[in-house]
Amino acid sequence: MLLFSGDPHGDFRPIIQAVETYSPAAAILLGDFDLERSLYEELEAIAAKTEIWFIPGNHDADRDEWYDNLFNSRLGDRNLHGRVVEIAGKRVAGLGGVFRGKIWMPPAAPKFPTQQDLLSTCSRGERWRDRIPRKHHVSIFWQQYQALRAQRADILVTHEAPSSHRFGFRALDELATAMGVKSIFHGHHHEHYSATIGNGIIVHGVGAAGVVDHEGRVLIVGK
Repeated sequence: MLLFSGDPHGDFRPIIQAVETYSPAAAILLGDFDLERSLYEELEAIAAKTEIWFIPGNHDADRDEWYDNLFNSRLGDRNLHGRVVEIAGKRVAGLGGVFRGKIWMPPAAPKFPTQQDLLSTCSRGERWRDRIPRKHHVSIFWQQYQALRAQRADILVTHEAPSSHRFGFRALDELATAMGVKSIFHGHHHEHYSATIGNGIIVHGVGAAGVVDHEGRVLIVGK
């Protein structure tokens, strides 16, 4: 069994409860953690009971400490963003973060296709730790999207929603189709729902701190 957890926003009790109740092979968290301590510390109670994976959300770079507590935690290497990993017999692809007008807002053409393109325009004062501005570490870049398109997967996990949601993006439908995925799980909008988009791809939106299984069944409603 795979579990998918919606945006915790500081509340990790539902995913801990779900892991202890259902003993899944893996749990995948869909971003927006609001971490006052490291992700490993928040989930230490279940770290030995299941594989923990995640994608970042738009709020995970709001503060230095939130960023560090996610990306530099002992679970930092479990970031699925921009890659495909075999988890419990399924090829799972991850695309974290959000589309932003300064970088790329589909269907418009990207303004900065790569992080390096953006960095080349940043003054020293605009840079964060000598890299791109912190918030754009959780912006979606065209290059990352294109790299995923060239791969194959069974499941796509995203923070943003595809077109099944009123605030979703058809670009994610197109990504899922190109990768041959059967289902998409997303967070961000704090809504539990299931829908079908083109090519019979099933989409499951997951509510804030909610938990669903690999078939989209709601196990814990959350906030």
